[in-house]
Amino acid sequence: MINKLRPYQQDIAKAVLQSIFNRQGQTFSVEIARQGGKNELSSQLELLLLTLFMFEPKNLVKCAPTFKPQLNISMMRLKDRLNEAGFGDIYQTEGGYIIRLNQARAVFLSAEPSANVVGNTAHLLLEVDEAQDVNQEKYSKEFKPMGATTNVTTVLYGTTWDSSSLLEEIKRQNIEKEHKDGLKRHFRYDWEEVAAHNPAYLAYALSEKDRLGENHPLFLTQYRLLPISGGGGMFSSEQLGLLKGSHPCQLYPENGKVYVAGLDLAGEDVQSAADLPTAVNPRRDSSVLTIAELDYTFAKAPFNLPQVRLVCHYSWQGARHALLYEKLVELLGKVWKCRKVAVDATGLGQPVASFLRESLGSRILPFVFQPSSKSRLGFNLLSAVNSGRLKMYASNGSAEYALFWQEMELARADYRQSQQMNFYVETARGHDDYLMSLALCLEAAEAYHPRSAKGSS
Repeated sequence: MINKLRPYQQDIAKAVLQSIFNRQGQTFSVEIARQGGKNELSSQLELLLLTLFMFEPKNLVKCAPTFKPQLNISMMRLKDRLNEAGFGDIYQTEGGYIIRLNQARAVFLSAEPSANVVGNTAHLLLEVDEAQDVNQEKYSKEFKPMGATTNVTTVLYGTTWDSSSLLEEIKRQNIEKEHKDGLKRHFRYDWEEVAAHNPAYLAYALSEKDRLGENHPLFLTQYRLLPISGGGGMFSSEQLGLLKGSHPCQLYPENGKVYVAGLDLAGEDVQSAADLPTAVNPRRDSSVLTIAELDYTFAKAPFNLPQVRLVCHYSWQGARHALLYEKLVELLGKVWKCRKVAVDATGLGQPVASFLRESLGSRILPFVFQPSSKSRLGFNLLSAVNSGRLKMYASNGSAEYALFWQEMELARADYRQSQQMNFYVETARGHDDYLMSLALCLEAAEAYHPRSAKGSS
């Protein structure tokens, strides 16, 4: 069965099987670039073990950070392999988390901190999928002891994330052991090594590199298999250089161009006057509107991503939201005729987003900031910067221009478990109004789908 695997998968399978058959109880760490075949390797090992031990009441145990969708997918993949091997009428599913082939069982358990998994025994194999996202204490206290009485072989699969993950810890231990006894316990195959055996994968990985940028956190960790630090500046000097454009700021739109916008809303000042204050007070947030032009002239398949050129900023400090409505409707609907507008609909921003949607219709995209949604915004922003698709207008001597670059230079990023990030400007150092407005503008750009990906209309 393992002969169906690619050479690098076979190397891992042979090492794991040798440990199982010789009852060595080794612990292996396996890093394979995203979509490089670790799940197929896992399912083939499971199929082989269930087949070889089908007349013995023994278990293999597999865990993952979540049951849905991760373990559901693993179960479906194993069932496919069993069907292909002619066991479709023999295997059974029990309790929604066990696949049994005669007497041998594959037990799938969630590694979520609240999951009750104590009491299970791993006789044949203990697998940890996406180990970079599994809690170290959960693994050490509840999963690793499942193989204590059987000296079970353990395999942790995943891609790298940061230096504090479970996978990184086991990897460090394995490399240290390898230096002492020469037995290979850590296997690492980045995107270039996987692509050497699969031309189709080469095309896929190169398109991801082009889309994200070589130094994007997701490409670094999932394809190059390089860990990132826990936090620091969001943009390097090289990235800030990529963000700088040479096109001029515009006060009005050009005919035939496509415009989108992002609106970050600040808290309102109930004491403000009837007009819309714009004077800058460094201690207060501002509502910031970012306008960008989309140009599809050089968009390439398969993603057809446009160039995003920032052309104008508007900001209001301390303005009451009720006073902003009319001005925003005029700017977005009548002046710039924006095709899509992503609006901060978190907390007090929700009424503004609702009002704008009533006035301007489906072009308004209310956006609620939550850890997962903000993480996606941050990764999309880094992708646009790294690929050179996002450009700020040239210096025009305005306060908006200066504040934009100040926030870009002060922006920080924290990388968290489950491959999520947070980005912000430290409160003591400034604000992140322009930063969030920029990210929302890119959200609007992503939501716009032209009828034709040619030209800029």
